[in-house]
Amino acid sequence: MVSALLPFEGPADLSRIEAPVTLKAYLICAFAACGGLFFGYDTGWINGVLGMPYFITLYTGYSYDYDRKQPIGIDPVNFGLPSSTKSLMTSILSCGTFFGALIAGDIADFIGRRLTIIIGCLIFCVGCVLQIASTNQTVLFVFGRLIAGLGVGFISTVIILYMSEIAPRKVRGALVSAYQFCITVGILLANCVVYSTQDRNDTGSYRIPIGVQFLWALILGTGLFILPESPRYHVMKGQLQSAAKSLAYVRGQPIESEYIKDELAEIVANHEYEMQVVPQTSYIGSWVACFHGSLRKGNSNIRRIILGCGLQMWQQLTGINFIFYFGTTFFQQLGTISNPFFISLITTLVNVLSTPISFVAVEYLGRRFLLIYGAMGMIIMQYIVAIVGVTAGRIDANDPAAVRGMIACICINIFFFATTWGPTGWVVIGECFPLPIRSRGVGISTACNWFWNCIIAVVAPYMVGNSKGSANLGPRIFFIWGSLCIFSMLFAYFLVPEMKGLTLEQIDKMMEEVSPRKSKKWMPKTTYVAELARRDAEKSRQQWRDVHAATNTTGGLESGMMGGGYQEANEMGAIDPYGHGPTHGVHGGSGGYGNSMGRDPYESPNTVRY
Repeated sequence: MVSALLPFEGPADLSRIEAPVTLKAYLICAFAACGGLFFGYDTGWINGVLGMPYFITLYTGYSYDYDRKQPIGIDPVNFGLPSSTKSLMTSILSCGTFFGALIAGDIADFIGRRLTIIIGCLIFCVGCVLQIASTNQTVLFVFGRLIAGLGVGFISTVIILYMSEIAPRKVRGALVSAYQFCITVGILLANCVVYSTQDRNDTGSYRIPIGVQFLWALILGTGLFILPESPRYHVMKGQLQSAAKSLAYVRGQPIESEYIKDELAEIVANHEYEMQVVPQTSYIGSWVACFHGSLRKGNSNIRRIILGCGLQMWQQLTGINFIFYFGTTFFQQLGTISNPFFISLITTLVNVLSTPISFVAVEYLGRRFLLIYGAMGMIIMQYIVAIVGVTAGRIDANDPAAVRGMIACICINIFFFATTWGPTGWVVIGECFPLPIRSRGVGISTACNWFWNCIIAVVAPYMVGNSKGSANLGPRIFFIWGSLCIFSMLFAYFLVPEMKGLTLEQIDKMMEEVSPRKSKKWMPKTTYVAELARRDAEKSRQQWRDVHAATNTTGGLESGMMGGGYQEANEMGAIDPYGHGPTHGVHGGSGGYGNSMGRDPYESPNTVRY
C-alpha cells in the first residue's frame, strides 16, 4: 500500500502539477507508438496476400498463367480463396489478440508495462515463424496467426497504457494519436511490400511480407530495454523512489526538481483517493470491481468500462477494417478496376497522410468534437458509395466513371476516420480509467476492439463474397456501415466527455462532477493533494469534537492519534522520497499521506505536505 510510505510535499496550485513539455517526452512517446506498426502491418499484408495468385493457387489448387496474368480454366471473378478460408485466416489473429489483451492487463500490473510489451514482441515472433514455415498447411498457418495475435494483444493494450501514463497532459492526445499514425504507416508499408511481391510465383510472394514483421519486433523490444518503466506503475507498487526517477527521466527534469515532486505528489494522492473508493478484495473481486457502480454516475467503474468498450466497438463498426482487410478482393469484384492492388495502396496512402491532422485537431478541437463530426462525415460518404454502387456503379452498367467516384468517396471516408475515430478512440481509453483499474480497463476495452475486429473479419467475406452461401452484397454493404455510424455519432454525443488539456487525475475529478455534454466547460478547481488535506482536516476536527464531547474538556489531540491525524506542518516532520531525510522540525505522525497531511504556515500557501 502506498499509504504506508513516508510523507512528502505536494501542490495545491493547479499550475504546478506537471513539468513543461520537452523534446525528450515527445521522442519517448513517439518511439513507444511504434507498437502500432504490428497492428497496421498485419492488417495490410493479410489484405494483399489473400489476393495473391500464388497464395490462391497454393490453397485452392487452381492454375494461373503468370505471363498473361490470368487464371487458367476459371472465370477471373471466381478466382480466389473460399469465403470460409479468408474468414478463418483473417479473423484468427483477432481471436488471439482478444485473449492477449485480456491477459496483458494483469501481467502489466504484476511485472510492469515495459516488460509486458517485450514479452509480447517475443510471442509475436514465434507466431511469425509458424506462418513462414507453412506452405499449404492451413492448420499451421492459422495456428501461427493465433500465436502472433496473442503477442499483438499484449502490445496493443500495454502500449496505450504506457503512453497515456508517461505523456504530458498538454500533448497527450497528440502523442497517443501517434499510435494510430503508426498503424496507418504499418498498413502502408505492408501494401508496398505486397505490391512488390504480388507477381512472384514462389513462396517468397507471401513469406517476404510476413518476414518483414520481425523488424518491428526487434526495434520495439530492443528500445524498451532502454526506456524507463511507467512512474504510475511504480506508484501503484509503492516504489516512490523508482517513480521519481522514472518521472524525472520522461519529463527531462532533474530528480530534485519541484516540478517532479509536485507531479509525483498529485499522482500519489490520486492513487490513494482511488484506493479508498475501489474495494480491495480477492483477485476475482478485483475484476468484478471493474464493473461496480451506478450506470447513472459518470465516474463509476461500470460507466468507464462502457465508455471504453463502446468506443472500441463503434470504431470497428465504422467498417474501416473491411476496407483494409478485404479492400483488394472487394475492388476486384467491382469489375472495372485493372489493378486492385494499386487502388488498395492509394487508400492506404490516404489513411497515412490524413492521420497527422489529428495530432493538432485532438488538442485544439477536442475528443468529443472529432468523434461526433467524424461520424457525420463517414455517414454521408458511405451512403454515397452504397447509392452509387447499386445504380451507376453496378458491374453490368460498366461505368468506370461511377466506380472512380465510389473510390473517391471511400478515400474521403478514410480521411474522416483517420482524423477522428481512428486516433481518438485510442486516446480516450488511455485517459478514462482510474489508476487502480487502469490496466484492466484498457485491456478490456482493447479486447473489445479485437472482439469486434474478429466478428467483422469472420462475417465480412460472407457478406460480400460471391461463393456459395455468401450474401454477395457488394457495394450495398456500405448501407450497413453508414447506418452503424449513426449509432457511433449518438454514442459519442451522449457518453463521451471532453478530456483535452487535463491530467489523468483531473479527468477522474471531471467525470465525477459533470455529465459528458457539460464536460467541455469544466475547469479543475483543486488538486487531489489539497482535497485529501481538506478531508483529513475535517476528519481530525470531528475526532477533536468527539473527544471534547466525551471528556467535556478543551484539550487537543496527540499528533499520532488514530494512526496520525491532520497536523500543521510545523508540528511534524516530512521525509521525501528522494532520501533527503526529515525536514522542518520534529518528526511526528506515522500514517503516510493518506492520513497525515497539513500545510506549512512558513511556506507558500500553494504547498501541501503529506
